[in-house]
Order: sequence, then C-alpha cells, then structure tokens
Amino acid sequence: MRYVSRILSVLVMAIWLAGCASESENIGHRPSAAHSKQPKRYFRAPMDTAYSPGFAFPKGARSIDEALYAFAPSALEQMKPYFRKAGVAYPPKEIVLLAYKDERKMELWARDTGRFKLIRPYTIRAASGMRGPKLRQGDRQVPEGIYSIAKLNPNSNYHLSMKVDYPNEFDLAHAEYDGRDNLGGDIFIHGKDVSAGCLAMGDAAIEELFVLAAHVGPDHIKVVIAPSDPRLRPLDTSHPSLPSWTPELYDRITREVFAITSAKPPIKLAHSTAAHPLYRPAN
Repeated sequence: MRYVSRILSVLVMAIWLAGCASESENIGHRPSAAHSKQPKRYFRAPMDTAYSPGFAFPKGARSIDEALYAFAPSALEQMKPYFRKAGVAYPPKEIVLLAYKDERKMELWARDTGRFKLIRPYTIRAASGMRGPKLRQGDRQVPEGIYSIAKLNPNSNYHLSMKVDYPNEFDLAHAEYDGRDNLGGDIFIHGKDVSAGCLAMGDAAIEELFVLAAHVGPDHIKVVIAPSDPRLRPLDTSHPSLPSWTPELYDRITREVFAITSAKPPIKLAHSTAAHPLYRPAN
C-alpha cells in the first residue's frame, strides 16, 4: 500500500507541475480567472458604438477596453494636473483639438460649462505635405478643416490612433464642384513620429489623447486643423496652388479658432456663407 501511495503521490505532483508549466506559457494571453484581477473600466459605460470597429479584432489583438486598462493609469496621472490647473473637471463634457501645421503644435481645449479653457499644448512630431487642404488620394497632405473623431484604433501600427472623419461634408461638396473623385481617407491622429498625411504625436501624447477621447465620447470631440495659427497672422490664401474656394475654408477655420479660444480677431472677417455660397452646412 505504501508503494501504491507513493506512486499516486508522484503522479499527482507531475500533473500539478505540468499544469503550472502550461499556465505560465499563457501569461499575458489568458490568465487564470482565479488569480487575475478584472480590468477596471476607465470609461463611462456604455461605450459608444462609434468607437467599435466594423470588423472583428484579429486573434491576439487588444480591444479598446484592454488599451484603456494598459494606458489609462499613466495617462490620467499625466493629464489630471493640467485639468486641475485650468479649473476643468475630468472628464470634461467637450474637448477641441486645435492643430496648427506650420507651428507643429496641437492645443487641447476643454470645458464643462461656459467657455473652453486651454488645458495644454502638444508638439506635432510629424505632418507630411504643405499648407493647403487635402484634395486627393496620395497627395500626402494633412487635411485642413473642421472635423470629428470617427473611431478609436487600439491596434494601430503607430501605437494607438484616432480616425479623423475626412472627407467631411465640406470636402465632398467642394470635390463635387471641382469634379474631383478619389479624395483619399484613413487620416489619423496617431503615435510615433512619421506621417503620410496624418498627425503623428508621439506615443506618450497619443496615449493621453486616446484615453481622453474614450472618456469624453465621440459626440463631444471636435478637431480643427489649420495651416497656421490665425491668432498670430491672417491665414494666407494667395498661393497659386491653393483651390479657388480656399478663402471660404480659411474663413471658417479662423472663425472656429477664435470662437473656441475666445480671442478677438485682429481683422474683420468676411461672412463666408454670403461671399462663398458653395457650401452651406445643414441646420
């Protein structure tokens, strides 16, 4: 009996060790439910479906929830002091990202109620092309205009990314007027420091912006991309390569920047809908 007991003990030990070895091979992929903590949800449920991609995540890819679990703690630690200093509660009700191509700067503005307040600036690490709107696929231009965030991508080749809704109604209306098609797309605000028509912010900055966008929600985010900061000098529309409707676009951008920042325009602005009736936004 003692011999049989020893054999049984050895078999039990071997099975237990094999199980431990198998589980250790899966660490970081499928942790044991008995020993793993449930991820804390750092966003306000329910998550808006606009942030859910229209395709299944590839095997092993992370979800938005998992990306927030990984990056929200450090991102919040970095962001919250800026919000406290500005006197804006976190998460805010609305945010605006003002991007200036010439200055390679993006400003984060936010508010609870009342006027927007500047939270902090970010450096744009890379932005291909030159001043002027994006007109077609492959021109490597960063769009200019007033946009929203269409989707968050936690599986970007550039760490994390946020998809800009280019082409928007304004872009489409002017493309039709010009007789242009194949406008391109897939314009993102992303990490790293390389760009082919996107705004590359670096990994640390995109972690903050990605987490903030998930917390605020898609209906409360605006992105304004300008050729330069119109508070410093009027936007120049005289370059011969710019399309004929550029004054309308730059008038709209200038008005939006001054409305968000509560700055006073140094010049009298034209009435874009009267002077340039090509595009009239829906009421």
